[in-house]
Amino acid sequence: MASATGIPENVNALRGTGEDEPLLGRRGDASQLEGVPIYLNLWIGTAPIAQAGIWILTAIVWGAILSHQLIFFSTHPLVNSAGLLLITQAALLLQPTHTPAQKRAGTLHHFGLNGLGVSALLVGLIIIEISKRGPDHAHFESPHSILGLITYILLFIQAIIGFTQYFTPSVYGSVERARSVWKYHRMSGYVVVALGLATICAASWTTYSLYVLHIQHWAVITASVLVLVGLLPRIKLQKLGIKKDWRGRERLGS
Repeated sequence: MASATGIPENVNALRGTGEDEPLLGRRGDASQLEGVPIYLNLWIGTAPIAQAGIWILTAIVWGAILSHQLIFFSTHPLVNSAGLLLITQAALLLQPTHTPAQKRAGTLHHFGLNGLGVSALLVGLIIIEISKRGPDHAHFESPHSILGLITYILLFIQAIIGFTQYFTPSVYGSVERARSVWKYHRMSGYVVVALGLATICAASWTTYSLYVLHIQHWAVITASVLVLVGLLPRIKLQKLGIKKDWRGRERLGS
């Protein structure tokens, strides 16, 4: 039934208002319930698809490395895949939160998991730099190395902005200004995860993978796609500054 303005009286039901509306699916498909342990956020909605993808991807890398003689360089793919695993868990954990209490708890857990993940990736960066010492080792010639460098840079910027936004908002002049950057931090976080997955996929074409590890391209690509299929549908539109009007059409919001 429509009102005098032509807008349905049950407009609130049609809008899907609130930050609990995922990109795909119905309201509540990926929202944390009150009184439910936060770790269950890792398995609601489409999260099991992402979990399957990231654990399979990590198992592929670790299985290939551990089935061969370990060398100093072996640490690089081991810790990098572990770091991406932790970062994915951090995103899955935080996505379903929507009340102030949930957001605070989710942010703290998100920070902890990301801290571990970034630390692991930093170790991976140090390992590759040590391994590439000397004039006989080329730098940034393969798609894997170029994507890896871009991912590292964006990841560390992401981590710094995420930390300062929440824990030291005065850096931005005020709490409100810090909050205004949150949506960009969220958007770039998904970009970083996608780049990390692309970097691992590109690694399957490196000389080490082709002639030593023999990692199948299709396997890492399929696992990476599963991660995105499980992760992206749980994106909360309003957390990215996108709202829907009562007809369900997407529009930018403040």
